[in-house]
Amino acid sequence: MRVVLSEDHRAHFPDGELYEGSLVRPFECPERWDHVVAALDAAGLDDRTAPDPVDLDRVRRVHDPAYVDFLEGFWDEWVASGRTGDAIPSMFPVRGLQQDRIPVEPEGKLGYFALAAETSITAGTWQAASASAAIAQTAQRLVAGGEPVAFGLCRPPGHHASADQFGGYCFLNNAAVAAEGFVADGAERVAVLDMDFHHGNGTQSIFWSRSDVLFASLHGHPEDAFPHFLGYVDEVGAGAGEGFTRNYPMRPGTAFDEWSGALDEACGHVAAHRPEALVVSLGVDAFEHDPISFFKLASDDFTVVGRRIGALGIPTVYVMEGGYAVDEIGINAVNVLTGHVS
Repeated sequence: MRVVLSEDHRAHFPDGELYEGSLVRPFECPERWDHVVAALDAAGLDDRTAPDPVDLDRVRRVHDPAYVDFLEGFWDEWVASGRTGDAIPSMFPVRGLQQDRIPVEPEGKLGYFALAAETSITAGTWQAASASAAIAQTAQRLVAGGEPVAFGLCRPPGHHASADQFGGYCFLNNAAVAAEGFVADGAERVAVLDMDFHHGNGTQSIFWSRSDVLFASLHGHPEDAFPHFLGYVDEVGAGAGEGFTRNYPMRPGTAFDEWSGALDEACGHVAAHRPEALVVSLGVDAFEHDPISFFKLASDDFTVVGRRIGALGIPTVYVMEGGYAVDEIGINAVNVLTGHVS
């Protein structure tokens, strides 16, 4: 299995994260990457490659060009305005406010493009986020070129990023970038399977009205879990995309038997789509000891998950998403990958 990774992820690490009323050390931290690499080493998955330079033209196929420009240049604007700390959004265009005019002042612009206040922009955010998208693009090219499976060790993650909003630790939607890469290379049907504990709201919204990319997500019920405002079972797509979005929300305490039943259903929909390629948002925060989730999967369960996905027999790109039980993120992620090829 080819693994694509980069040390550029270290450029992004905010001073703190707003969590339950306090400023805490971010759960999305560089050590997550380190533990995954250590587990890859232990498993003998050492066929590593650095990413090619990011192709922003392809990124703009799934992200609003104005949003990409914002991410690329905002830190300089923030500093030029006299701010010195991390850029944390504090004002949003919510109900009753105008949502079609982008403010010029940095605080307003930051809130316009933000989904939530837990995710901040730092001096190295663009470097890390663009490298993460480059990793997804390179993994996609490897699979499009004939590799049966590739793993993009993306950090920061991406599935909460919509066409024009960041949040949930995500800036560029790596899974969407990879899926769109297959379409750009000529694929008529692609599927995205999101196994992260949190709903992939950004990926869903990007492909909402499209029939060429099926999106299926297993996640904590939005009544109980972030991002709260998407991920209900009756969200199935619209227009040409109606029926090509599938959501499997589950309640606190969900164990592997129920979760795996939802996975079987999702895999059935993926197979029925007959995709030429599959992108898996590899979040492992469904783990029983994850600090910001409430599912009860054990480490060995992730091996079974990998086997189930591998049994689909579809050329597959895995992109790393969540997983915040840092000591176990490596073994859980690598269990999926080794299960896939076993």
